[in-house]
Parts: sequence; structure tokens; C-alpha cells
Amino acid sequence: MQMNTPPRSTIRLTRRGRVALIATGAVVAGTAVAVPLLSLESEGDARPTSLVIPEGWRSGQIYEAMDKVLALPVGTTKKSIAKAGLKLPNDAEGNPEGYLFPATYPLKEKATPESLLSFMVNTANQKFNGAPVAAGAQRNAMNVYQAVTIASIVQAEAASKADMGKVARVIFNRLERGMPLQMDSTINYALNRATLKTTSSDTRLDSPYNSYQRMGLPPTPIDNPGEDAMRAAINPPPGDWLYFVTVKPGDTRFAATYEEHQRNVAEFNAAQKNATQKNATQKNSAQPTK
Repeated sequence: MQMNTPPRSTIRLTRRGRVALIATGAVVAGTAVAVPLLSLESEGDARPTSLVIPEGWRSGQIYEAMDKVLALPVGTTKKSIAKAGLKLPNDAEGNPEGYLFPATYPLKEKATPESLLSFMVNTANQKFNGAPVAAGAQRNAMNVYQAVTIASIVQAEAASKADMGKVARVIFNRLERGMPLQMDSTINYALNRATLKTTSSDTRLDSPYNSYQRMGLPPTPIDNPGEDAMRAAINPPPGDWLYFVTVKPGDTRFAATYEEHQRNVAEFNAAQKNATQKNATQKNSAQPTK
């Protein structure tokens, strides 16, 4: 049942938990989150010995990294999925998103896209299919694939490991109250981008990943979450939070009421205004005098 919720255009839960307010058709948001660089352990021109997949990478980033480290034409890894024989849950319908587990993978001399993809999916199955995860998912009235999907949103939205549990609780509370998730991370996934700047037209995107227009979870995970995000997804702390906003680095505020959230947003806006004025003053003071 839909709860008494302010109009959707006034509520914004953005990637990394930052709030953004829609004004004159645009969204004011923080700086974009930098995409982590591929980390390869190698010396000089020698062949890399391992491939590091960071938490939160999307499948597309992983395919690109694998093509690069294996010195293959762009698109080779993605094309190999169909013949890799990946052991994915039925709900995934052959899409490995969420099951390319973030870790450091050794690169054997005869490594292929198929062998690496299988290694990643098998690792995910070992992590996700054990009793703790299965029991946690059941305790929260969901299956493991849904838990991985929630973990992927937590991975994208939480500003820190400490915030992950509360972000997961916000997701559960919104789902239980029949509220749309309204998170930019799902729209960014649909648009294959990494940015905090989402326009009002973006929120009208015709996509099953548009959590402004569609109720419930997106159809698949939106990245490949790590163990911390998964633990948060199956065992979130108790709480009645429905909103969150990072007022400043290290200070994420969670609120149960829209009124409380508005007060937090006001502090966020004041902090942003002060930062903008400070940057402008520093820039002006750095200008050479004539």
C-alpha cells in the first residue's frame, strides 16, 4: 500500500546516498564518482599475473578489463558468455551481472574469457549459496538472487561500509511500504554511465531499471557487490529510515520522516553553498592582478 509520500519529483535518493533537488528541470548533485582503474600486477612488459576486480564494477567494465589483460579484441569477452557454460541462477536468464565476484584472480598462462568468467561465477556461488546467505534471504522473504540485487544497490549507494546496513534498511522499508526506491544508481545503470547528475527527464526514462517509475527491485543486479554489501542486504539493522543524504563527507544522515529529511537537506544545501562560495573566493584570489 502506498504510504503518504511527498510528490516523487521532490524526493531524490542518489548514488552514494547524496540527495539532489530538482530545480528548473535540472538536478543539482555532487561531483561524479570516479570509476576505479583496473589494477594489474606485472613487471615491465611481462604478461600480467593477476586481474583485480574492484567491488561495485559493472559487468561491462569487467568485460573490457578482461579483453585488455588477455590482449583480445574489444567485445571478445562479452561474446564468449553464451559458450562459457556459467552456473547462474534461473532468475539471471544467462546474465552474469551480480555474479562476477570482485576479487583478485590469478592469470594462468592458458587463461581464456570462458575460464575467467567461470572462475568469477563459481566464486560468487561459493560466497552466495552458503547457509548464512540463504537463511538471511529467506528471513527477509526473498531469494538469493533478489538479495544479490539489493546488495548491488547498497554497493552503489552507500558512502561507506558503515552506511551499508542502513542503506539496505531504507531499501527494505521502502519496498515494504509500497514506495518506489527512487535511486539514481539504477537509472545510471540503464544509461551505462557513472554520474551524480541526473535530470528530471532521466527520471522519466522508459526502462525496467527506472526505480522512479517502476515499483520494486530492478530486474537484475546493477553491479557486482562484495561481501560487506551482501551481509548488509541479508542482515540490515532495525530502523524506520526512509531517506538518507550525505551532508558532507563522513556525515550521512538517515531519516524516518520527510520533515526530518528536509532539515538534513537544508544542511546539505547550506554546506554546498558554502563550499561553492569558498571555491569562488579562492579562485578569485588566485587571479593575477593587472
